[in-house]
Amino acid sequence: MKKLAAGVLLLFLVAALAAGCGQTPGKSGRGAGAQKEVTVSAAISLKDALGKIKADYEKAHPDVKITYNLGASGALQQQIEQGAPVDLFISAGASQMDQLAKEGLIDPATRVNLLSNDLVLVTPQNGPQIKDFSALAGPAVKKIGLGLPKTVPAGKYAQETLDSLKLWDKLQPKLVTANDVRQVLTYVETGNVDAGFVYRSDAMMGKNIKVALTVPDNLHKPIVYPAAVVKNARQKDVAREFLNYLASPPGMQVFEQYGLKPGKK
Repeated sequence: MKKLAAGVLLLFLVAALAAGCGQTPGKSGRGAGAQKEVTVSAAISLKDALGKIKADYEKAHPDVKITYNLGASGALQQQIEQGAPVDLFISAGASQMDQLAKEGLIDPATRVNLLSNDLVLVTPQNGPQIKDFSALAGPAVKKIGLGLPKTVPAGKYAQETLDSLKLWDKLQPKLVTANDVRQVLTYVETGNVDAGFVYRSDAMMGKNIKVALTVPDNLHKPIVYPAAVVKNARQKDVAREFLNYLASPPGMQVFEQYGLKPGKK
């Protein structure tokens, strides 16, 4: 009887040990083959290109999961300052990245001017005919959309443009601000504004709109998209590898398909 009980106990212990060994990797997520999740906070103007790149990258790297947090660059900067769990930051303006660098919140060795873009003025497909920027002050244009200059780089470039043209003060009653550049695009698509300042890459994704004017580069500061690994990134090595891919020929080919240009080194 004692031998039978001992045998049953031994079988129970072996079964329990085997079950425990089988469950540990699954629970911890750190066993062989576990996915590494990289969180990328990026300017929303990169939404479509980054979506395509995510699909391509994850197909080639099944052990990596890319998660995007898209929004206005200024808002994303504030999230990182407040301790949000971010591995890689891609801003649509240098000032946001400069501030994070000043605060020691990015790895300076990884910083690169990844991309550039063009600022354009768009109107609804059947909207007013705008042949030069002075027409914005005319009666045909009642509302003009732009991103909040304090947090949206495209909005800041638009402000600089209108300042250079001596139109900023004159157009104040017509300006309708948005939380990000894609919201400006929506305003134009729905006819809630007669014209709006967006990036060329955004305009390519727009519906029932047209590009009225391209803003000359000399009317605003250079448009640059800096990228860098965040100092407290949980997946520093994987984030660095993904950033290298973004800057590689395959990554740049996708960006260019969506109207973006390589950044000036």
